[in-house]
Amino acid sequence: MKSAILLGALALTIILLIALPWVVPYFYIFIGTEILIMGLFAASFNLVFGYTGMLSFGHAAFFGIGTYATAMLLLHLQWPLLACLLVSMGVGAVLALVIGFLSVRLNEVYFAMLTLAFGMMVFSIAHMWRSVTNGSDGIAGFTLGAFGLGIDLTLGNPAVYYHVVLAIVIVASLVLYLICRSSFGLTLQAIRQNAERVSFCGLNIRSYRLAAFTISGAFAGLAGGMMAPFLRVASPEMMHWATSAEPVLMSILGGTGYFLGPFVGSALFVLLETWITSVTQAWMLFLGIVLALMVMFFRRGILGTFLDWWLDKK
Repeated sequence: MKSAILLGALALTIILLIALPWVVPYFYIFIGTEILIMGLFAASFNLVFGYTGMLSFGHAAFFGIGTYATAMLLLHLQWPLLACLLVSMGVGAVLALVIGFLSVRLNEVYFAMLTLAFGMMVFSIAHMWRSVTNGSDGIAGFTLGAFGLGIDLTLGNPAVYYHVVLAIVIVASLVLYLICRSSFGLTLQAIRQNAERVSFCGLNIRSYRLAAFTISGAFAGLAGGMMAPFLRVASPEMMHWATSAEPVLMSILGGTGYFLGPFVGSALFVLLETWITSVTQAWMLFLGIVLALMVMFFRRGILGTFLDWWLDKK
């Protein structure tokens, strides 16, 4: 009965998301688009953190390279958006494969610090390689043309682009969910619980961690690819370590042990940031206080705490 109610709530949420551009002020279409993109970014990170137990502080590198890939293809080649996003996934996966190959052999804080170091290296390259990335000014001035597959869409319309992002995020989330529920995903969870026991079963822990890291990088690149047309710019700040901290906070806020936790955390983070900045310039102070209170009193995240209470309720 409770499972049916939760599935009904999820279906209702998707219906409300589809109807959002027609029932909220125009400004919230942009907020909704940002929540969806950052939610996918956080969900990709959570595959590494929540399911595999590896804390990455350099995930913005994959997000940012996806942003640059889409921006450069739109600016120089005028490719359809769908093709650009596929390339963004590809470059995100390749970069994650390279960084992961050098990082997954380490555990815990050493892995976190190494991913942070690689992330800052990628940020420095984007910041200094002006002939390609345009340095701190970033890449702008590109236009959105066709979506691809012969589908005629006015992507410059924020409501249309919101629905495109929503559709892509739903499909990408479904793929991620199937990965998490597969035998591969269950093995990742076993590695998180006790890597030594899994290795005793004859499984190569590093290979599984590298595969998870690469898949995570691909979906982070996809999220970054969608962010470029949304912001109409690709800048090095998208690769900065501060950007890497956002999916960490979003995952913890929503609940790392639950697949939809990062999406709930993304909504909370973006909405809190929007509302607080509208009333005070010291928004980082108040946002930090709110986030600290949430983490202190909702140890399993907002979604995790609610689901635990709901499932335990008689």
